[in-house]
Amino acid sequence: MLEKLNPNRVFHYFEEISKIPRGSGNMNLIADYCVDFAKRNSLNCVRDEANNVIIYKCGSKGKENAKPIILQGHLDMVCQKTDDKIIDFENEGVSVYVDGEYVTADNTTLGADNGIAVSMILAVLENNDIKHPPIEAVFTTDEEIGMVGAIKLDTSLLKGTGMINLDSEEEGVMTVSCAGGSDVEVTFVNDREMMQGTIVKIYLKGFLGGHSGVEIHKGRVNSNILSGRFLNYMQNRCDFRIVEINGGDKGNAITNSTEIIICTAQPNKFIEEAEKYLNLIKEEIKNREKNFYYSIEAGEEKMLDAFSQKLTDNIIYSLLCVPDGVVDMSAEIDGLVETSLNLGILKTTEAGVLMSLALRSNKQTALDFLENKVKTFFKYFDCTVKSFGHYPPWEFNENSTLREIYRKKFKEELGYDVKAEALHAGLECGVFASKIDGFDCIAIGPDMFDVHTVNEKLSIKSTSNIYNLLLKVLEELD
Repeated sequence: MLEKLNPNRVFHYFEEISKIPRGSGNMNLIADYCVDFAKRNSLNCVRDEANNVIIYKCGSKGKENAKPIILQGHLDMVCQKTDDKIIDFENEGVSVYVDGEYVTADNTTLGADNGIAVSMILAVLENNDIKHPPIEAVFTTDEEIGMVGAIKLDTSLLKGTGMINLDSEEEGVMTVSCAGGSDVEVTFVNDREMMQGTIVKIYLKGFLGGHSGVEIHKGRVNSNILSGRFLNYMQNRCDFRIVEINGGDKGNAITNSTEIIICTAQPNKFIEEAEKYLNLIKEEIKNREKNFYYSIEAGEEKMLDAFSQKLTDNIIYSLLCVPDGVVDMSAEIDGLVETSLNLGILKTTEAGVLMSLALRSNKQTALDFLENKVKTFFKYFDCTVKSFGHYPPWEFNENSTLREIYRKKFKEELGYDVKAEALHAGLECGVFASKIDGFDCIAIGPDMFDVHTVNEKLSIKSTSNIYNLLLKVLEELD
């Protein structure tokens, strides 16, 4: 059905791979498809233990000895569905259809991220009528759950140092840098004691939240950090101990709600002072967080298993003083957040109190320093600190040949200037940049909307524009 849309079989391949179950962690069948494609087209290929597939195509006549170009996209998709949709993502693909100017899916995610990249690359590999240098088509796996395939890929299998990544989501934007990152997890030792008092529950809710990379600069309130401000204020006015505190379940999301449970012998005073201060905060942030609201509930007086005074103090001090949000702006790229961090998870567990922070930077040295700073901050508390989930940044290349070729061809073909932007979030380009000397890369893609949701859609016209532009760029490379 989609093949009628053209251009040059891109939509044919998109419909084909949409039939294949390819949620993250379920990569066997889509890798099989890529290997079978290579065999059908008499192309050499390599498949590794992570199900990454590399397909090689010789340069066209006159370009046989040109520098190889890497074309790259990821095979996996995020699988989401509406509540009433019946589908087994492990064994079924998604149903795609045309809706006016867009391609969308039947009550599921579409998987254009990053299926349209795979489809464009397959169409290029199949087409023997275009001019191009030697192509190394790299299809990576499990990007959506930590760039697993890219990290495991043996890049010694590649000769190219230039790469066109097709995992961008806006036609008019060429991505030229991305952040690296890591997670720092802090666990405070569970130090509790029984005390007599009244339980009071405080809920801080209604904040905008958002992505801790691309939206960290928008001034959105992190409810975990606000809870530190609130509890510090209350400590100076009323005696209490924390019983439980929880906010957020994803490190890369700005926390939009936090629940605090405390025990106090002065419940009426606590509630009176709390309401006064929370109303002042509400007035202060009303233009940034118009939907913020709070609720306070008092329970019965009884013996409660509460945090010790020391643990209560340490948690409040940490929430009040730990760095959070934008740390530094880029001096090379206007408006780019270069370094940031986010306290995305605050959780009371049997082991104690867990805090998880997501760190990001577009410069490796700055990322290393930030991680060391956070570890040093927690060093003198009774807690354990570990870091994990490291992925490297893709640093801006001031002398990128690919960037200038793409900029030129974009203006010639589409009639307006492409924006060169850096992304304060992770892309697989960063992993490749850390492994390949002399790496030169751009990330491009057609207009997509509501990615990772059941409303995801792909612009038909923009897909045609980007595919045709890709062919023009390949012609230019030598």
